[in-house]
Amino acid sequence: MRDRSIHRRIMLLALPAIASNITIPLLGLCDTAITGHLGRTEYLAAIAAGSTMLNVILWLCGFLRMGTTGLAATALGQRNRIAQSVVLLRAIAIAAIIGIGIVICSGPVMSLLLTLISPSADSAPYAAEYFMICSKGIPPLLITLSINGWLIGMQNTVIPMAVSISMNVINVAGSLIAVFLLKQGLMGVAYGTLTANWLSLIIAIALLAGFIRGKGFKFRTSYILRGGGFRKFFYVSLELFLRSTCIMAVSTAVTSCGARMGDLTLAANAVTMQFFFFFSYVMDGFAFAGEALTGESAGAADGATLRRSIRALLIWSTGVACIFLLIYLCGARSIINLLTDIPAVREACHSLLTVILLIPVVSFAAFILDGLFIGFTATRRMLFTTLAASLIFAAVILSAPLSNMFLWTAFLLYLFSRGVGLSLQLPALLKKYPVSPD
Repeated sequence: MRDRSIHRRIMLLALPAIASNITIPLLGLCDTAITGHLGRTEYLAAIAAGSTMLNVILWLCGFLRMGTTGLAATALGQRNRIAQSVVLLRAIAIAAIIGIGIVICSGPVMSLLLTLISPSADSAPYAAEYFMICSKGIPPLLITLSINGWLIGMQNTVIPMAVSISMNVINVAGSLIAVFLLKQGLMGVAYGTLTANWLSLIIAIALLAGFIRGKGFKFRTSYILRGGGFRKFFYVSLELFLRSTCIMAVSTAVTSCGARMGDLTLAANAVTMQFFFFFSYVMDGFAFAGEALTGESAGAADGATLRRSIRALLIWSTGVACIFLLIYLCGARSIINLLTDIPAVREACHSLLTVILLIPVVSFAAFILDGLFIGFTATRRMLFTTLAASLIFAAVILSAPLSNMFLWTAFLLYLFSRGVGLSLQLPALLKKYPVSPD
């Protein structure tokens, strides 16, 4: 019965998170569709480059969500309202400081990211203008990210789902109004994103206020620096930031190496990478559940529930990997044909079918174990494991003349190494939480 209760809690946490994740590609699809009706190809290129620039910042600031979730879940397990309040206040304060800093430095940041992404001369000015408008929405976006992370740690994924869906609906509606009614052209899409970021923060604050009302939370500004545990908060955030940097470096290297092999390879890799993203949208939902449940059990020093939760999460993640393997085995060619109608790109993608089939097999452990280790706030172990896997990726890439299959082999090995590295360290973490005799 206890195992059944844990399975139910996993689904109640995972399903809203999965639903929230699914809205992410839909938003990108809508922005692309709106831009695609403006009649200029450089606009599409500018949206792609500008969105990538924003995603780099969001990815590097992902520690605001992950670190907050792990620390909040631990405080929840300890039944410590003060500690829970401290985590939320600190996360919001750091998000605001980083967001304001990015706005102040938006010019140099834009120049640096443009240099890294290197869009064409025709699209670069539009990408720069798009980024400068959207950058004004980074502070509310990061604060919302922190609030969502805290709520997930408090085992509420419904509010983050509602905020995410609201943000995307407002974004699409605002872009349509700005582009077609207010005649703002390409920058109308940017104004839609800016509006959505600020309004979604208002929605998040309103829903957060309803969640905490009457539950005994105490919020004082003195908690930010003198609320206890500041050293741990700082190091968890720093280690997750460095880990995100490693992951982004590998992702950038995959794109860069593909680009050096020509436009056809770059296009085929972009389509193939969608299979990884499809899988990640679902697995992230279970990873979020792992963060919340593991953190709570670790905070409560409940070794028995901790082990039952981990066992249940491993069962679910293995099942999801098997389902995706079956889907890709039966439908990968059809999905490729749906994503592109260019014969040469289709053929290049079909040559990577083995890679597509291996994606869920080699990566599911990394996803679910990331969630467990965030719950444990074992972020240093995560950092060193990701760094080691990144070095393995680099060593493989540099060991022989590069081909596309060789590139994908290195990427799969990187994902597999992360999962193996974390799994080897899991027993040492569990020893800290022995099972108490009944």
